[in-house]
Amino acid sequence: MVLVLGVWFSVFGVKADECDNPGSLNDPVKINICISTYNNTLEAISKANTTNSQELANLNKQISNLKFQTLNLDGRLVKLSKDIFNREVKIEVQQQLLSAKLRQDYIRKKSQSPLFLLFASGSADQFFRDLAYRRRLALLDRETIASVSGEITQINNQSSMISNQKKSLDELRRKVDAQATWLAGEVDKANKYVSDLSSKVAALSARQNEILRERSGSFTASIGDSELSDDYNSSIRGFRESAPNGSYAVFSFGAYTHRKGMSQYGAKGRAQNGQNYNDILRAYYGNTPTNKDTGGNINVLGIGSVNFEDYYLMGIAEMPSNFPGEALKTQAVAARTYAYRYKTSGQAICTNENCQVFSRSKANNPPDAWKQAVQSTRGQILENVVTYYSSTTGGYIPGMGWDTTDGGGGPNFFDKTYERIGVSPWAYKAWYREGYSPSGNSCGRDNPWLNSEEMADLINAALYRDDRVTPVTTSCWGGNPYSYSELRVKANGPSSVSSVSVSQGNGSTNEVIFQTNKGEIRISGTDFKTAFNLRAPGRLRIPQSGFAFFNIEKK
Repeated sequence: MVLVLGVWFSVFGVKADECDNPGSLNDPVKINICISTYNNTLEAISKANTTNSQELANLNKQISNLKFQTLNLDGRLVKLSKDIFNREVKIEVQQQLLSAKLRQDYIRKKSQSPLFLLFASGSADQFFRDLAYRRRLALLDRETIASVSGEITQINNQSSMISNQKKSLDELRRKVDAQATWLAGEVDKANKYVSDLSSKVAALSARQNEILRERSGSFTASIGDSELSDDYNSSIRGFRESAPNGSYAVFSFGAYTHRKGMSQYGAKGRAQNGQNYNDILRAYYGNTPTNKDTGGNINVLGIGSVNFEDYYLMGIAEMPSNFPGEALKTQAVAARTYAYRYKTSGQAICTNENCQVFSRSKANNPPDAWKQAVQSTRGQILENVVTYYSSTTGGYIPGMGWDTTDGGGGPNFFDKTYERIGVSPWAYKAWYREGYSPSGNSCGRDNPWLNSEEMADLINAALYRDDRVTPVTTSCWGGNPYSYSELRVKANGPSSVSSVSVSQGNGSTNEVIFQTNKGEIRISGTDFKTAFNLRAPGRLRIPQSGFAFFNIEKK
């Protein structure tokens, strides 16, 4: 057995240096042994450190009380010193007076004998009264001095006792101080040890996931740092530049999309990359256009019958007119093909996203670029194809595959997507506002960033589900949601997350692997997306339907 930082390895021949160097391990089983051993050690250290931290807090409280008691004793000693001084002054005065009286008495005795007093007194009674008076005065003076002297003795005794108490307190405080200093050092060493082991666990988990991904064909996406969405705080750049350390953010690949047919921002990227509209149509629909007689009218819901080519198509408001001309031609053919079925069947076509967006104001005054795209492709449609399209698909379209410059995926697929080339504001975004607008309601949140406790709460929402697993932001959603601590108890789940790894597949998030204070927790991408959309605070969401393709970043 080998001892490494207090951790013993003695099973299945796993060596300590192997666990310390994950890159040398190629067996997921051995890696799991290392992770399990480290996690058991972490749990034991955590329990011990909790006890030590509590004891340290008690010691610091005791030190504080001892300091207060010492200060109180110091105050009492000062007061007693003043009392002793005052009484010593009083005795000195009394002694001075007594000495003066004794001198006077001595002089009188020398000059006036008792016989003189006797003859000077009017009577014997007066003589004895004078003599008794003298004796009484002398006695009172001596009693006063004795009383004050007794008080001084008593005060000195009290002072000595308090001084001894103070010495005892000082000695106790020194001992407690030393114990607290030692314990604080132990807590600090334990914290550093936990940090070191946590890093080892994270490295081992990353290696384990790397091996599993290599064997399964999955991967971890690698995202560049120059991407901007339509909202700085929802972009990867905003997250990396401005989020507090230890924050998490859930980024979606693509926006609200059915992932069928053409990506409009992908078409833009392809056009910018030199492809013409026939190339783009072939890429997304597997076909190139043929010419049809598209003359005549189409029935538009709520508007009536209008000219198909010269009015209806001029009003299609699905792609910004500042897109490249080849992208606009692609959109014109796709929109014409989609509407042509309605035209030939005599059905009325709707004017919103349920069909395709039509704007009367645009039809009345079409931008030149769009007008040219429609006119230059007049009569061109795709046969045997339903020309679905959406803004941003996230770089992958089922049936087509990866919408990338080399047609492949892999860790750096995002940098190769045509949507990135086309600068889609929704290609990689953390959604936290209502709708698409960067000024949409955000339920009081300034950003989509999550702290460790909030991320742990989402894990608990994936582990436990009932009708109270709803957003804690009741100001926007109402209801009676569990608090973080309540849901944690229900799920018997974690309270903090130290790291996260996301396994991606072909256009989907396969699994999310969390390292938590409860050990490693694995959740499928679909389950995490469901939990996220049910429980995430504010208006945070993964805006996809029927699939889950997202990433989780940590700063």
